[in-house]
Amino acid sequence: MHNRQAPTRAQMQTMAETAFAELPAQFRDQMGDVVLQVEDFATPEQLASVDITDRWHLSGLYEGEPLPDQSIWQSGQLPPRIWLFREPLIAEWRETGVRMDDLVRHVVVHEAGHHFGFSDDDMHWLEDEAD
Repeated sequence: MHNRQAPTRAQMQTMAETAFAELPAQFRDQMGDVVLQVEDFATPEQLASVDITDRWHLSGLYEGEPLPDQSIWQSGQLPPRIWLFREPLIAEWRETGVRMDDLVRHVVVHEAGHHFGFSDDDMHWLEDEAD
């Protein structure tokens, strides 16, 4: 399995955008200006924000104000962002043999769930609907 070609950041970005486009319309329409971004690893600040110390243990992150907490009076904030961290995803892909596009979709769905303030059970339902 280690001889498979790992996706580039651009290829993973395309996978993330495809996964986003496959979200059920009622959710995708409410994602507004959420930005998808792929980086090799989370920054130390991003890791600290979720109490993780090992950069290999974070494959995705939602940064932004969840919809239930947003106000029409907010302004001047950066758009919400879903981060995918390429190297931890590649390590998981090589370790588990799960298809890379499935791993990417799982992270996109999970982080999109945080945008809506969903519980883990809600996120599992959303992922099932995206299939």
